Amino acid sequence: MAGRYPKEFKEDVIRVARDRGPGETLEQIAHDFGVHPVTLSKWLRQADVEDGIKPGVTKDQAAELRAARNRIRRLEQENEVLRRAAAYLSQASLPKRLYPLVRDLAASGVPAEVSLEVLGLGRSAYYRWLAKPITDSDYAEAYLANAIFDAHRDDPEFGYRFLFDEVTDAGHEVSERTVWRICSDNGWWRVFGKKKRGKKAKVGVAGHDDLVRRDFTAAGPNLLWLTDISEHRTDEGKLYICAIKGVWSNRIVGYSISDRMESKIAVDALNNAVARRAVDGQKVAGCTLHSDRGSQFRARKLQQELWCHQLLGSMGQVGSAGDNAAMESFFALLQKNVLNRRRWTTREELRIAIVTWIERTYPRRRRQERLGRLTPIEFELIMSKAADQAA
Repeated sequence: MAGRYPKEFKEDVIRVARDRGPGETLEQIAHDFGVHPVTLSKWLRQADVEDGIKPGVTKDQAAELRAARNRIRRLEQENEVLRRAAAYLSQASLPKRLYPLVRDLAASGVPAEVSLEVLGLGRSAYYRWLAKPITDSDYAEAYLANAIFDAHRDDPEFGYRFLFDEVTDAGHEVSERTVWRICSDNGWWRVFGKKKRGKKAKVGVAGHDDLVRRDFTAAGPNLLWLTDISEHRTDEGKLYICAIKGVWSNRIVGYSISDRMESKIAVDALNNAVARRAVDGQKVAGCTLHSDRGSQFRARKLQQELWCHQLLGSMGQVGSAGDNAAMESFFALLQKNVLNRRRWTTREELRIAIVTWIERTYPRRRRQERLGRLTPIEFELIMSKAADQAA
C-alpha cells in the first residue's frame, strides 16, 4: 500500500509549480517529480487555501473543528461518568468500590482513562486490579520492606549490607541484592556517604563500524544508501542540504534542506527517504546507511530512527574523505552545476534551484556511465521490469 508523500517533498513541488516559467505545464512538472497531475492540482489548491488566495477550509481550521468535536465528546463522557458515579455511590447497600464502576463504564463505551481521571484514580493501580489480585510475593516483599525500614529507622547509619544482616537475623530469607533494590527504590541510604543524584552527563553515541569499506556497489535497490551534508552561502546566510543516495541506481532517494545544520536535518532526510520508498511500494528494512563521523550522524535521534526503520548504520574513518567518496562526488556535481553557477540572493531561491536539479535534471536527464548510459530513473524502471519478468 502506497504511503503519504513527505511534507518537505510536497512543499518543494508546490514551490517549483508556482515558480514555473511560461509554457511549462503542471502536467510536465508532475511527470518530472513522479506524481499524478491530479495530485499536484490538489496540492496547489490546498496551498492556495492555506495562503488565503482562495476560499476554503485550511488545515488549521480543520484541526480546530476536530479538536472541538473531541472536546465535546470528552465532556459528554465525563458527564456520563459523574452521573453513573453519583447513582452508584447513592446505593447504601453496595460497597463503595469504584474500580468495578470504571470497568462497567468501559464496557458501555466510556474509555477507562476518562473515568479514572474524573474519579481521581490511578491508572496503573486500576489495571493491576483488573488483571489479578495482589500476589503472595507482593505481600512477602511488603513485609520485608517494613522490616528493612524498621531497621533503617532504628539506626540510620546502616547501609544496605548492615540492613541485610538485620533482616536475615530477623528470619527473612532474602538476598543482599534484593535488599539493595528495595533500599534504592525507596531512597533508604545511610546518612553518611549518601548517594548523590545530580545530573548525569550524556554519553555520546558511539560510531558504527565501517560496513562498506569503500565498496560502493549494491546488487539491488535499498541495500546501501550513502548520506552527507553540504552547505552554500546566500546573501541571507548559509543553506544546508542533507541528501541520501541509493547506490544501486545512484538516485537521490531522500533529502532535507534547512538553514541550520543540526541533527534534525539528518533525521528529516532519513524519514524523507523511507517515506518516498514506501510511496513506491519498496521496503527498506535491512538497508545500510553509510556516512562520515559528523555529529549529525552520531546523534541519538538519528540512531533511534535507524532502529525504528530497521536500518543498519555504517561510518567511515575520521578525516578520510575516500570512505564516502561516492557521496562526495554527487555533492561535487551539485556544487558545479547549481551552487557555483551564480550568486544566490535568498535561501528560497537557492532551495528551488537545488530541488529542481535533484528531482528533475539529475535523475531524469543526466545519463551515467556506470548505469549503461541510462539515467537513474530509466535504470530503475528497466531493472525492475527485468526482475518482475524473471520472477
